[in-house]
Parts: sequence; structure tokens; C-alpha cells
Amino acid sequence: MSGWGAGYVTDVAYMPGYYRQQSPLHLHLACLLGSVAGLDARPDAPLTYMELGSGLGFGALALAASNPAWRVIGIDFAPAHVAAARALASAAGIANATFLEADLATLAASPLGAALPEADVVSLHGVWSWVPPSVREGIVSLLRAKLRPGGVAHVSYNALPAWQSALGLQRLLREAGRTVAARSDRQARAGLAAVRALAEAEAAHLTPAFARAMLARLEQVPDSYLAHEYMNECWSANFHADVARALAGAKLDYVASAQLVENFPELALTEAQRAVMGRFEEPLARELVKDMCLDRALRHDVFVRGARRLDRAARDAALGEVTLALTRAPDAFVYEADVPAGQAALAPDFYGPIVAELARGPRRVRDLLELPAVAGSRDNPAELIGLLVGTDQAIPVAEPPSRAEAAGRFNAAALRALARPADLGASFAMATGGVGSPMPATVLDAYLCAALNASEPFEARRLAVALAQGKPQDEAERLGQFIERRIGERAPAWRVLGVIPG
Repeated sequence: MSGWGAGYVTDVAYMPGYYRQQSPLHLHLACLLGSVAGLDARPDAPLTYMELGSGLGFGALALAASNPAWRVIGIDFAPAHVAAARALASAAGIANATFLEADLATLAASPLGAALPEADVVSLHGVWSWVPPSVREGIVSLLRAKLRPGGVAHVSYNALPAWQSALGLQRLLREAGRTVAARSDRQARAGLAAVRALAEAEAAHLTPAFARAMLARLEQVPDSYLAHEYMNECWSANFHADVARALAGAKLDYVASAQLVENFPELALTEAQRAVMGRFEEPLARELVKDMCLDRALRHDVFVRGARRLDRAARDAALGEVTLALTRAPDAFVYEADVPAGQAALAPDFYGPIVAELARGPRRVRDLLELPAVAGSRDNPAELIGLLVGTDQAIPVAEPPSRAEAAGRFNAAALRALARPADLGASFAMATGGVGSPMPATVLDAYLCAALNASEPFEARRLAVALAQGKPQDEAERLGQFIERRIGERAPAWRVLGVIPG
């Protein structure tokens, strides 16, 4: 770590990533599901989006390229991150995004902070649980000063009590790694080796299911992820009530989870668990009961500064105006989806006609519920949105898709700058033409779309050989077969959203 990092990892750049929970259109849905008025997040609306801890700028730029009328501001502590984000914006010709270097502990009181515009949306992903109290206090001051009344804040953080059984894992990884005189990413890998060795020795505090699952996941992630997630001096896990009370200092009210299925008790909790939660009316107590039941590491909380509450009729009317687009081909649609409470059955007799209609292009929820095949059978737009978007089979969109030049430039520049054939399964995204929401994807998806946009004919086997980079022939052949399946599953949605030619 560098001497100026104040305990934060700065000697290794973070990995690129796009998280749908940060999208204003997604946050608009979360607000409505929480019975609170949402955002005007159309691509042609003059929305100001601010990301604190913007890293390499990938997510912020994907939003900017998909929404040319927005003003996007990314703020990060690390100069290397800001430089990389500015370089990517320049390479892609994205003029509506600005990246600033600043210390969040002091930004609100600085001339730079005073010059910032009011924001409609502020997102903090991977910040709150990784910074010291002084930075959290600075974040609250900035939100109080710069998030407009009615504005939305997205805050993710390590959740307690889920992390309780793996606190030792994190601490051991960090302390063991610090004994190595090397860069943070190499320290993290060395620390993980110590955790693995102790787990194999059946250490008592590495045997709980959550800790075992976390260790298995960490074996698969890049070293830069390990460094930034686990080597910071101020790493912490938090109870929701403590975060909510801290953000109350900026006049923020918790309204919903950006993990949409968590807003439906019947999808998140068993019947017995719902009965216990039903004993409480106070929101903090209800969230604590939920957190006691859910075995997930990260919360994605949505707060509003001046929440305007909606009654059921107003909420359903607003949800009916939401437009959805499929993210996969109809024959790849999953009608039995995993949810925290088990499995959710999306009845084919109801969802089948809706999926078939969405295969023709984006549609309003109200129009989907009025299709002749389903009209009158269910009048619950919240359920429709929660299940389609919450299971990652649809995304909210704002306008009919088009082949936007800014989106195409960003996709090409991001692929050149950030994608690596060694990371084909890593999280990525593609900007879309005029619909407002980037398309969640993998690095492999980005390579496929680039190949499908190229002038020469597409050949799965040739691309697989190029991406396999000297690996055994049978591995290249398996990749080629996977590419053909992936195109069949995803290409129809890419065409509808203007990512590849129609």
C-alpha cells in the first residue's frame, strides 16, 4: 500500500464492473416497489448521476453512453482510477461524464464540493464498509449538501449478521497477507493460501457454511478483487439499523432493497419466518428479522431524501407505466427461479404469453397485463416486475432502442481497454442505444457482440480459438460450443436493445 492511502489499497487498480443495482432505472423500480415515488430516468431527461468510489469508471461510463442527456460524475480517491476513467471516456468520445479525484472525508467542505451540482441519484457501491468513520461522516455531509430533495441514494455494504461466521476469514486473510513484503494483490493471494490451509486443517471458525461458501468463491476471483475487498485497514461489516441511523444525518429514509426479490417477503422468507417478522411494524426491526434469515454477504439499500409515499393504487399505476425488455431468448427463459426462500414458480400459462410478447420488443407492464391470454387472471404489476427483473431475465428500459453512436463507441473502447480473454466469465456490461439501461453481460458477451458487429462473417470456432489463447484443442472446442449456445440464448435480446444489428 502507498503512504498516502490512509489504509486503503491504492497500489493495485480495481477490476472493472457493472452492477445493475446502480442504474437509476433499476433504482426507480425499487422505489416504486417500496411504495415511494421514483425518478424521471429517461435517456432524454436532464438527470444528474453521481458515483462515489467510481473506480475505473466503467459503470458510470456505461450509464453515460446509454443516456446522452444525463450528467454523470464519478468521484474516486485513487488518482490511477481517475486517470483510467478519463482515458476511457476520451477513447470512447463520451462527453457527458466527468471524473474527479477527491477525498470523501473532506469533499463536502471543499471548494470542489461546493461547485458540484445537486444530484438526482448518488450511488456508493463497495465504499461504506471499506472506509474509516471520518470518510463515512464526509459521505453523510456530501449527501446532505448535494442530494436533491426527492433524490435517491444507493448504498451497498457488508451485511451483519451474515458475515458474523466469516469475520475471522477476512481478518486472517488480511493479517497473514501483511506478513508478505509485496504488492497488495500478492499479499491477498498469500493470505488466502493461509486461510485455505487452516480450513483444510478443520479450524472451527472456518467450518460454518457461510465461511466455506465464501472461501470457495474467493478461490475463483482475481487478485485485484481480493486486495480491494479484504486488505483495507478499515474493512467492516454492518447492521442495517446502524447504516440507516447514520444516513438519517443527511435526512435519508430507507425505502427498499435494490435486490428486488428481497422486497417480497414471500420470496425472501419462509412462512414461519414471515410470521415472526409480522409481529413488528417498525421498519428497522423488520429488516433485522430479514437479515437474521438471509445468508447473503451484501446489502443493496435504497434511500430517498424526502420520500413521497404512494398508496397502492398510485404505486400500481406507476408500475404499470414501466417498460421492460427481455435479456434472453424466450426458449432460454427460466420458469423455476432460485430465490432466497427456495424456488419461485413462474407459471408458464401466465408468464409464457408475456415472454412471447416481450420477445417482439420492449413493452409496458400495463400492456402486458392486458394481453388477451392473461387479462384478468392477475392484476399485480409489482409481482410481474419483481419476478422478471428480480431474476435477471428482464431489465427496465425507457425508450425504443436505437443504434446509438455513443453506446457503440463505448462498447468498442471498453473492450479494448478492459477486457481480457483470461477473464471471459467476469462481470461486464454493454451500453445500449437509447433505452436508458446498460445490458449486464460477461466479458465473453462483449467479445461476441464485437464479433457480431464486425464486417467479416461470424464464426464461433474461429473466435473460440482466438480467445482460448493456446489452450488445448478440446478446451477451444468446448468454448466454441458454449459460444454457439450463448448466442442462441442472448443474441435476440442484444438485437432488440440495439447492441448488435437487427
